[in-house]
Parts: sequence; structure tokens; C-alpha cells
Amino acid sequence: MLVLFLWCLPAVWSQENDLVDSQELAVESEESPLQAILTEISEWLIRRDYASALELFNTLPPEYANTAEIRLMRASIFNAAGRPADARQIANAIIAADSRNTDALMVLADAASLENKERDRRTFLERVIGIDPHHTRALNDLANINLRNQNLRVAAGYFDRALAAEPDNGEALVGRATVHRYSRESRNAERLLNRAISLYPDWARPLQERARLYKGSGFYGDALEDFQSALNLEPDNYWILVDFGQILMEMNRGQEALEHLNRAISVAPNIFMAYVYSAAIKDELGDYPGAERDYITLARLRPDYYFAFEALGVIRMRNKQWALARDAFLEAYRQAPREYSYALLAAINWMRAGRQTDPRQFLAQVMRTAPRDTLEFAMLRLFHDLSGDSNVTVLVENERNVNTKSRMLFYLASYYDIRGSRTLADRYYLMVQELNAYMSLEWRLNEIMLTERGINLRDTR
Repeated sequence: MLVLFLWCLPAVWSQENDLVDSQELAVESEESPLQAILTEISEWLIRRDYASALELFNTLPPEYANTAEIRLMRASIFNAAGRPADARQIANAIIAADSRNTDALMVLADAASLENKERDRRTFLERVIGIDPHHTRALNDLANINLRNQNLRVAAGYFDRALAAEPDNGEALVGRATVHRYSRESRNAERLLNRAISLYPDWARPLQERARLYKGSGFYGDALEDFQSALNLEPDNYWILVDFGQILMEMNRGQEALEHLNRAISVAPNIFMAYVYSAAIKDELGDYPGAERDYITLARLRPDYYFAFEALGVIRMRNKQWALARDAFLEAYRQAPREYSYALLAAINWMRAGRQTDPRQFLAQVMRTAPRDTLEFAMLRLFHDLSGDSNVTVLVENERNVNTKSRMLFYLASYYDIRGSRTLADRYYLMVQELNAYMSLEWRLNEIMLTERGINLRDTR
């Protein structure tokens, strides 16, 4: 929004200068009243104090305040302040008088974006390029919409049109490079990013995008250098900090990664992504209380992100907080009702927290949706009936898929553990470890159970 406002300033100042000339002011170098107010407005915008900027519009004389340019500046600031309805009211009034006013249509497009009305936004943008086929911001916005939706060919077309209209347009250069990166055309992506960096040396985004390109190509040293350069330009850029933390995490430099992720969280505590990586690192480093806090925050910010509830369930099983672990896995299952592992884990913790028959009604409901010809169904029935273990054991031991067999062995071990058959439980816990299917949730829980029981871990990875 600030860019649009500053872009409009020269036209308004030109209009003011004509008025000044007609009044034959004696001191031509003195800043005019309109210029002074617009300068002050821009200063408030730089500070993101939109309320103060908007108040200044009330001090403008009517001959200025009622011009389309000034009204659209005000509308743009309403959008920046998160007040799209006010912005739309102004823009609609201008469109009623001038249906081809592309600046007003762009305000309406921005307002629609703020209200998550993507169809309306796209309609306004298409109207803009129907009037002005070379409108680079509208072309770039349409390109970015398609890029987010993974419509790479369409996105590339819009970026190419923007570059044809304005070859040095930074947004189009970076956007087209991103399409090249997604299309695995690394050299073309690097060429455009090098150009953007050369043209705009004080802009962090091309450096960030080139760092992502290098990271994806395995050039971690070059990626780190670009991320650092980008961060030097924008020390409080949330997404640069998150990207920096992620690459350090992949390089097994967890503590350094946490420094960047913690800073990202301090910059934007209500964006969820930094917590995903921060929690995972703390979990890996054994800081389970810290990881739990991050997962709780993550679950609050993104309640549909069921992996947060899965992780909370694991931590609470580690702490033997059976009821809390049950609740976490129940929520994970509610979010992902085809992940029957969550239902089984909820039942296991339910049994540990109380009576072995407590989850029977829940398991009966789950069994109605589970495919009957699967091991998951057989295991659900075992925990529901609390009998028939010999038949299930034969099915599990005959399973050929290593991952499935490993997971079901863990549930079989848990069944015998809850039923008091420690010898059988230990046997199956060890069989899980021997299969070494360490990418599964069950393998991780199995490690916790072996450690708790004092059984020597044999890490065969």
C-alpha cells in the first residue's frame, strides 16, 4: 500500500504546483501546504501508524481532498490498516464516475484480497489488464495468484507479459525466477535472480529467493551466504528468519537454527510456521518442556494442523500423562479420521488412564469406518474385544510390508503390556526395533517404551 501511495505522490504534487503557479507565490522553493501534509502522511506510513496518517487527510482543503488521486491514497491506507470496507466505499464511488479508473480497481482488488475473496480479486485484476494490458502490478498479482495455486504455465505467462512491459520490474523478475525454480530450470532462475540482485542491491527478496534456489540444489554454503545477506538488509523479516532456521536445522545446527526461529517468533508470534521447526528441534534436542510449549501454541494457532496434537500425544506418553495423551490423540483422530493409528493410540492411553473397557464405545464407532480387510481393523477389534490375540498375532507375523508389520507389532506389544503380559510385551517391543522402520510414529514410541523398561537399545540405523 505504501508503494501505491508514494507512486501517486508525483501526480498530486504536479497538480499542486500548477495551483501554486497560478497564485504566483513569491517563494517558489518553499514547501507547499499539500506537499507538507503528504510528506507527513508518508512518514506515518513508514512507521505503519495508519491511524495518524488517515487523520491528516481531514486537514486537507476540499479542493485537494476531493480529487480522485487523494481519495485513492486514502483508500489504499484504509486497506493497509485492515479496513477494506472503507477502502471499497471510496473506490466504488470513483468507479461509478469513471469505470476505467485502474487505480480504483486495484484498490478494490486489494480489498477483496484482505477479505479472502479471491474470485472477486481476480475479476478486478482482469478488468485492469483489460483496460491496460501493460499494467505490471495487475499482471504480477495475477501471476502470483496462479503461482500459489501451482498453475505454473499461467503464472509464467503473466510474469512474461509484465517483463515485456517493464523488463527491469523486480517483482516480475523474482516471480518468473520462482516459476523456473519450481520447474527445475535452475540456470534460468539464477540468471533472473542475478539480474534482480544487480538492479536492486538493497532489496532482500531476490537474495532470499536465490538462497532457496541454492538450498534446493544442494549448495548450502552459497545459500547460507545469501540468507545472511538478505537478513542484513531486513533483520526483522519473518520469512527470511524462518528460511534461515530451516536450512540450519537441515544441516544439524539446531542451536543456531533456534536463534533465528526464536527471533522470528518474537517478530510475529501469531504466525505458526516458526513453531513447527522450533518444536521439532527442541524435541530432537531433548528439550521436551520447550517442545511441548511450542506444540501447544501451534495447536492454538492452527487447530487443523493435527501433527501438533500427534507430537503432544508423544510427549505426554513420555511423561506418562495418559489422560492428556489420550485427549491429544483423540483430537488428532478427529482432524484425520482415516489415520487409525491415532484411534489406537487414543485407546491405549485411555486404558492406561483408567479401565481397560473405557474406550470400547469409541472403538466401536471407529470400526464402522475402518476397512475390514486391513490389519488396522483387526487391531481395533482386538482392543475392543480384549480377546482374539492369537489370530491377530498370526496376521501380524505374516505381514510382508515392513512398515505395516513394525507398526502393528508395536500395538500388539502395547496390548500385552496393558494386559499384564510383560514377557510378550518385551518380545514384541524388541521385534519392532529389529525391523528398524524408524520413520514411523510407532517406532519412536517404541524407543520410549524400551528406554523406560531399561532394555538396551540397539540402534541399527
